[in-house]
Amino acid sequence: MTSCAVCFGALFALAMPAHAQEEGSNERWVSDNLNTYVRSGPTDGYRIVGTLTSGERVELLTTQGDYSRVRSASGDTVWIPSSELQEVPGQGERLPQLEAQVAELSAELEGIDATWTTRVQGMQETLDSRKALIDELEATRQALHAELTETQSELRSVQAQLGDENKQVLMRYMLYGGGIAGVGIIFGLILPSMTRSRKRNDGWV
Repeated sequence: MTSCAVCFGALFALAMPAHAQEEGSNERWVSDNLNTYVRSGPTDGYRIVGTLTSGERVELLTTQGDYSRVRSASGDTVWIPSSELQEVPGQGERLPQLEAQVAELSAELEGIDATWTTRVQGMQETLDSRKALIDELEATRQALHAELTETQSELRSVQAQLGDENKQVLMRYMLYGGGIAGVGIIFGLILPSMTRSRKRNDGWV
């Protein structure tokens, strides 16, 4: 995202005057408007000695009034209205540079797009694998929960059975104890009677 912003920013910067001159530079370009007549001196009273082509690069030598003295690419020294000079290259010179820069930025954007596509694909694969792992863990959790529920149910059933068996054992102990106690009571009642009967029998003899 940041790289794209930088690329677009660079493109816009190129659309602006790309070769604004540093302070003190004497390099100038003839205005893009029209071919400009040049004179032999710094006023309109001097004769016209030729023209400079729109967008042509010249060297600024001096300025006097509304005119500037410049040296053309051919080496001729002429005077031109200062208003017909600009400090940035003409469109004809900037256009190839802009096209080259646009091609470079387009290639860079394609590379960024490919990189992001690869990264997104990798992240998607990672997400898919994590989702599969989460689904597997969830299935395991559900199976363990079902097994725990079943075990708890079996445990309650066993505890109920143990409770019933404990009650039965307790009842048996109570029955046995009651039987023993009853027998003891019976013997306790019978033995004294038997003893008195024997004593009477012995007295008769």
